[in-house]
Amino acid sequence: MYLYTSESVSAGHPDKCADIIADTIVDRLLELDSNSRVATEVFISGKHIIIGGEVKTTAPVSEDFYRLCALDALSSIGYPEVGFDEDETLYPDTADIEVLISRQSPDISIGVDKKSGEIGAGDQGMMIGFATDETTTLLPSALFYSRKIRDLLYSYALDNPGRFGVDIKTQVTMDYGTKVNFTKGKPVGIHTIVAAIPHVKTLDIEEAREEIQKVIEEALEKDPLFDAKSCRFFIDGTGRYVTHSPLADSGTTGRKTVADTYGGYAPIGGGAQSSKDYTKVDRSGLYAARWIAKHIVAAKLAKKAIVEIAYVIGHAHPVSVTVDTMGTAAGNIKDEELSAKIAAEFPLTPVWITEMFGLDHPCENSFLYADIAARGQVGYEDYPWEKLDRIDWFKSLL
Repeated sequence: MYLYTSESVSAGHPDKCADIIADTIVDRLLELDSNSRVATEVFISGKHIIIGGEVKTTAPVSEDFYRLCALDALSSIGYPEVGFDEDETLYPDTADIEVLISRQSPDISIGVDKKSGEIGAGDQGMMIGFATDETTTLLPSALFYSRKIRDLLYSYALDNPGRFGVDIKTQVTMDYGTKVNFTKGKPVGIHTIVAAIPHVKTLDIEEAREEIQKVIEEALEKDPLFDAKSCRFFIDGTGRYVTHSPLADSGTTGRKTVADTYGGYAPIGGGAQSSKDYTKVDRSGLYAARWIAKHIVAAKLAKKAIVEIAYVIGHAHPVSVTVDTMGTAAGNIKDEELSAKIAAEFPLTPVWITEMFGLDHPCENSFLYADIAARGQVGYEDYPWEKLDRIDWFKSLL
């Protein structure tokens, strides 16, 4: 055996609650003023929610605006759930919300908003894109399956009120057989599935475990990598999972960057995405890097690709664009040549990325940052940065 593990968390996880509140604020501020500059942080502990950070906007907002964003976000997640008492899950209408929002520093503004109409990077840092041909989404297998099971169980909890809650974690261990297979991205099977899903106290733990395992097995029964007889299951490992939500564990924005991106198969960049507007390259740069990496693999230039883009605060163009195909490049393509051609073809400035993906106008018809915070920053086909809209140019490099 050669094993590798990734985890995922649902929208009801306390860290995700914080991310979703923060990105609900981003969505609504950009809807009111597409030039809003947002960098908020959210901390949740028990029934206490603190919203802090910096905002610059022409929209007439008050502390009540931010409180409403938090309450609406928690309600959209599924809190409170039927069957759980106030000491077992979070009831949004009992939350104590404190707002500590200040104005964005003018020292940052002068570097970001330029008279030419260009936008300078809102901070320095490096962003990472990754793709692999292991799965149809071009994400690695352990992350792919942990998300698939997470999405399944979250929907199941919403569809079965009075039995299960929405604060869910999943983890999948893939068996690659050998290190060579791991390097080539060829898993041989699902080795272990771990799931933590809250259950009401009236539901017997063994009954809950059997029900959840059956749901997972039925969803995977036709998958060639899944064998119900050999796969190990660990469901609600402590034997009781009733008290959950931020009542059981605090939550903070930006604390799930590995689950949000590549599940540990690739490096992560210098910062998280949630809570930030599109001028913050922690967000926009990551989307561009993933878009490039996905095109490289989809065009069969390589089986795997890591793309790093780095910026300087106040400057529009990246200081470096680097491609690493991890020894899987097709033909005689060299990574340094690929890096140079991509850097020459795509400006990768905040304005270019924003216009390419419509980052300044989140909406129901395209995407909402709050939804992305709930599901993950990459890997879903409805995200604009997952679309293969320049595949012909990448194929021309073969």
